[in-house]
Amino acid sequence: MPMTIESIIERLGGAEQAAKLTGVSTEAIRKWRQARAIPPKHWTTVLRATGLSLSDLQPDTESDRPEPPMSTPNPPAPADRPKAATAALILADGTVLWGRGFGAHGTDAAIGEICFSTGMTGYQETLTDPSFAGQIITFTFPHIGNTGATAEDDEADVVRARALVVKEDLTAPANWRATESLDAWLRTRGIPGICGVDTRAITRRIREGGPQTAVVAYPADGKFDLPALQARARQWPGLEGMDLAREVTCASPYAWSEGVWHWPHGTDPLPEKRRKVVAVDYGAKRNILRCLASAGCDVTVVPATATAEEILALNPDGVFLSNGPGDPAATAAYAVPAIRGVLEAGKPLFGICLGHQLLALTLGASTYKLARGHRGANQPVKDLATGRVEITSQNHGFAVDEKSLPADVRATHVSLFDGSNEGIATSRYPAFSVQYHPEASPGPSDSHYLFRRFVDLIDTTTKTA
Repeated sequence: MPMTIESIIERLGGAEQAAKLTGVSTEAIRKWRQARAIPPKHWTTVLRATGLSLSDLQPDTESDRPEPPMSTPNPPAPADRPKAATAALILADGTVLWGRGFGAHGTDAAIGEICFSTGMTGYQETLTDPSFAGQIITFTFPHIGNTGATAEDDEADVVRARALVVKEDLTAPANWRATESLDAWLRTRGIPGICGVDTRAITRRIREGGPQTAVVAYPADGKFDLPALQARARQWPGLEGMDLAREVTCASPYAWSEGVWHWPHGTDPLPEKRRKVVAVDYGAKRNILRCLASAGCDVTVVPATATAEEILALNPDGVFLSNGPGDPAATAAYAVPAIRGVLEAGKPLFGICLGHQLLALTLGASTYKLARGHRGANQPVKDLATGRVEITSQNHGFAVDEKSLPADVRATHVSLFDGSNEGIATSRYPAFSVQYHPEASPGPSDSHYLFRRFVDLIDTTTKTA
């Protein structure tokens, strides 16, 4: 007779030991208990560790079985298209999901890596975050669009996400700040969307099987060439090896002087004391620049391809490495030499997200692609020095391999979801970085102190120089 999930976890040595043996987080173990099933990919490890038989792991009843995948790998024939369907989501494994389109019709379907974001608010900031370049965003929260859109919430001038996937139909905006509906906002920017699909099933597919390529088709004429769309999804190379920072960076240097805003009062007055900071734009969000300015930085933004000589010619007191999209190992080809030159010049340095990964690569560490990525505004991170847990906003599909850190580089923060690295500091240079987004937007403000830490590092380094 099959054993209960609880008894299997006990035989593995408890939740923490079960998580360690199977390479997942304790949150995943909680979900095993909730689903009353262990994902098949872990069966071999569990059988080896417990001495159980395969029949012991099989769900006992139909009600105990894990929910089935959202569809079979074999796509439905065009005749199976529901009458109300005006859009389709096609995955690289052949899955076809029909839904209702919104936003912009396209002469060509949107293609990218499908991911999921768990944030309940801030969909406009998410869509305009340049770190989402090359990706199709599935929102796990069902009600998207209900606060409309306003230009004041844009994190960049251009939407770099390829498309979005939501569960419910978009509703009319109900917010005093809205200037237009999300549907109209997307049409203006050429971004398609699809609703009426099972976003929870999509999330499970990504969580259990990892990311894959997807296509969102919303043709104006209502005609779908499914074989061609499936072929495109299969042939797209994926984000590994892609240098997307070069595509989203600014074209030329510019100054930033706007502080953090607080509605309805406007932006913060800037401190009198200002430190000259050069921000390298690998896909920078505006709220990062606002936080730097409010912390007392006179910010000059330069393109991702700026050399060490060009950065140092601006005579900065400190250098900031921004967030951004793509594979850090690909961007490193031109970013690492520039960062190395800045470090060797003794300039204080602070990195976020892609900037964190690029600093790690410069210091001799390596990066890897996460099995499912971290995207959302509710990600717990532990500060290893203080034991304090911060709820953070995150958006990354790659991470620093903590095992590859050199002896003079220490881990400072860790994810409480999967144990991946969330921050580093080095004793060799005045430099530190974090994987998550302390500026939030959207998200909590638990980590705003890091901008103050950067300014304090600049002041300390200047005094001892």
